[in-house]
Amino acid sequence: MPTVFVIGAGPAGLFTAQKLALAGHQVVIFNRDIKPGGLAEYGIYPLKDKMKNGLRKQFAKVLALPNIHYLGHVPVGENSIMSISELREFCPSAMVFAVGAQATKQLSLPGENADGVYSAKDFVYHYNRLPPFAGQDFSVGKRIAIVGMGNVMVDIARWLLRDDPAHTAEEIIVIARRGPFEAKFDKKEFANIQMYLDRKAFRNELRRIESQTATVGQDIMKISEETFSCLVKYPDQPSASPRLTFRFLSSPFAILQGGNNRIARLILTDNLLVNRSGRVAAESTNKTAELDVDTMIFAIGDQHDPCLGLPFGPDGYVTNADTTYPSAKHEVFDPATKEVLENTYVAGWARKPSEGLVGIARHDGESCAAHVLQSLESREERSTASIDEIKRTLEGQGIQIVSKSDLVNLQAAEEREAVLRNIDSYKFCHDDAMLSAIEREKSTSNLPVALQSAVLVS
Repeated sequence: MPTVFVIGAGPAGLFTAQKLALAGHQVVIFNRDIKPGGLAEYGIYPLKDKMKNGLRKQFAKVLALPNIHYLGHVPVGENSIMSISELREFCPSAMVFAVGAQATKQLSLPGENADGVYSAKDFVYHYNRLPPFAGQDFSVGKRIAIVGMGNVMVDIARWLLRDDPAHTAEEIIVIARRGPFEAKFDKKEFANIQMYLDRKAFRNELRRIESQTATVGQDIMKISEETFSCLVKYPDQPSASPRLTFRFLSSPFAILQGGNNRIARLILTDNLLVNRSGRVAAESTNKTAELDVDTMIFAIGDQHDPCLGLPFGPDGYVTNADTTYPSAKHEVFDPATKEVLENTYVAGWARKPSEGLVGIARHDGESCAAHVLQSLESREERSTASIDEIKRTLEGQGIQIVSKSDLVNLQAAEEREAVLRNIDSYKFCHDDAMLSAIEREKSTSNLPVALQSAVLVS
């Protein structure tokens, strides 16, 4: 049977692999991280245990399929130990890239290299304990600006206002390019932080922008009926400490550093609201304002990593623009040769960044798998390297591969750590710590039960 390589083990990659495996094909998953799950493991809010555990059980069922092989701790890319061209040397029947959107959109601001300026994705990876981000410095201060007004902003604000063990935040200032009617967060998610909203400051901010919203036909008095229903449910609720405030119709313009190279002030440009073909847009002005902040986190979306090695264009990885058949959107296209790359596909956020959550990623992965299955029917089967040959090649290049059985050992080690620390769950935050824990579990599995506990807790 044909062997398909799936690069990436987030929801899109895992459900792609499942559909291919259930059709009888051999599937080899290459994953940069030790653990599978991608953003479902390292992007969902840490305290959403029910959701995370449910997804982990689904992913475990996928990996339990005997014709799915998992090779974790294997980064793929031009600057990695394993490149795409080297993967091709194993002669897979097809390759599906479900690597997500691992680069971040940059603000390109003067001073953005100051300490205390972070991308939202990296910050979320940090508090979700994804190596190497978990061990890096993402310290925050007292006045924190978050640029963006979607669910990612809400998650970060929730962490800083409620669940950050450091508890240093005194004020979170949300910087929004447009107005309150253009908020993108879910009301259910915002309910987790609405008690921190400084009602007086918020009403003053609404009065400041009222004339601007009126120019595009928006009635500021109706804001509670739209995105900020908490103003009706809890109209007189006092602001808590720490507090949450908003600055609408504002865009970052420059960052000024203090004496310690950390961000000290954020210069903003005021925006106007305009109608563009029925859509409310922001237009910058020459008017500026300054905010004293010691931390800035920008949540303005993600983009593809150009160093992966796939053809790259203004919108990321280039796909087939032929709209005569829907599955073309998964085919990778090379603008240099003006041809589709043979047997090469993208799925999930690797196809379209930041679109939807797990359900949409699953649908996109299964859609991609269906196209791969159809294309394999009309192609001659290739003689792909065996899984043992692939492992020997990777290990010969110094890669310490993590297998499906290793994941079981890692889970046992983390569960034991949680019990010892009297907490609900525990994650090792360094790859070396995970690999060492796996080896300890393996080395003690054949010892008498009485000795196992003594060795593992030592």
